[in-house]
Amino acid sequence: MELTFDIYGNLKQLEVCHHWQDSSVTDIVYGGSKGSGKSYLGCSLIFGDAFTYPGTHYFIARDSLTNLRKFTIPSIHEVFNHWQIGPAYYNYNGQDNYYQLYNKSRVYLLDAKPLPSDPLYARFGSMQMTRGWIEEAGEFVEAAKNNLAASIERWKNDTYNLAPKLLQTCNPAKNYLYKQYYRKHKENNLEDWKRFVQALPQDNKKLPPGYLENLHRTLSPNEKQRLLYGNWEYDDDPAALIDYEKILDIWNNQHVPRGSKRWITFDVARYGRDSTKICVWDGWRVIGYQTHRGLSVPQVAAKVREAMNRFQIPASQVVGDDDGVGGGVTDLLGCKGFINNSRPLEELNPGIGWQQPNYFNLKSQCYFRFADRVNKAGLYIEPGVMSAPEQEETIEELEQVKQKDMDTDKRKSVVPKEEVKEIIGRSPDNSDVLMMREYFELAYREPMRRTNRK
Repeated sequence: MELTFDIYGNLKQLEVCHHWQDSSVTDIVYGGSKGSGKSYLGCSLIFGDAFTYPGTHYFIARDSLTNLRKFTIPSIHEVFNHWQIGPAYYNYNGQDNYYQLYNKSRVYLLDAKPLPSDPLYARFGSMQMTRGWIEEAGEFVEAAKNNLAASIERWKNDTYNLAPKLLQTCNPAKNYLYKQYYRKHKENNLEDWKRFVQALPQDNKKLPPGYLENLHRTLSPNEKQRLLYGNWEYDDDPAALIDYEKILDIWNNQHVPRGSKRWITFDVARYGRDSTKICVWDGWRVIGYQTHRGLSVPQVAAKVREAMNRFQIPASQVVGDDDGVGGGVTDLLGCKGFINNSRPLEELNPGIGWQQPNYFNLKSQCYFRFADRVNKAGLYIEPGVMSAPEQEETIEELEQVKQKDMDTDKRKSVVPKEEVKEIIGRSPDNSDVLMMREYFELAYREPMRRTNRK
């Protein structure tokens, strides 16, 4: 059987094909935009191998079996039609979701949705595959990708001298793809066995007439940046609470005034990879910032005390996370404690009075308020206060401040820290220590509440 993959002038697809044939390359990301031929490319490479090498095994993974059936299977049959391959050469097993080819090769369609019983995606670790493809990898977490990748090179690779290959196709996304592929490629720091190929709709010469014009007409400005121009810096997730441009403005908002008081917020490291953050405020200006690793509770307390003395800030104007080991630091300092899961504090509703707001907990309340403040250009981090790596981390973390279950009637909450850690690969310590500044805007209204109620 002779199979021909006609790229119709799409040189980006041709580049990926060269990488697929290069035995030194094992991990390829083809990402960029809508209409760049991602699905057709993936189907052609996976089934091209499956028909060429008898008895080999492959996977196509997506976030849900429903999307595989609705969107991926039609692309598979489009490729079959172009190759003039009929049902005599394959059989689709709809019960176990795999294609059995005439030469005994198999292509499995894998549902990669998260399961409460398998949060680390261990169910993929025991599979034995030759090669694989993750479609819409922007919807995956790193643990899913890693376990799928671990199943490759375990089925007849030595028989045919086939190098392991993982293809990931995607639109721009702020998950592991951004940091581990796009950024490293942009900085010429991508590992030797990896390749990143940026693709745009203009690369696909087979797009129907009017496709690009329709994208221009229907997409939102943020969606155009990501899905039309292939801009990886934008995130158009409707659950995101903070606008990306407003996050970048934080370091330029010189109009934010100094305050009548200074404050300190600190977040204490809980695990080995976490960092302790100490933030010094003058009103809503950040005038001091420290990152520490590997400090004991007394050492953290000593660092905070140094900042208190230097900036003449009393304990009543200092707050630290009171969960876990942070409670030991607040006890030593005699300062305020921030309990993430405590009840939200009352807020003044004009014309109604003091009310208990509809937030899940104090952390959610403060993050929603903080997001609103950033969107209104009400925060300024002074030049030189944060290092360049701290600034990059902060931008990445603030992009992950998102509403959880936004389409339900539940109390408003933000995506939990553990889920954010899965996406960015670390604890969002920078954003947490900034968010805690909102505590003082709420807590210092307590005397006002008591006075108004007399």
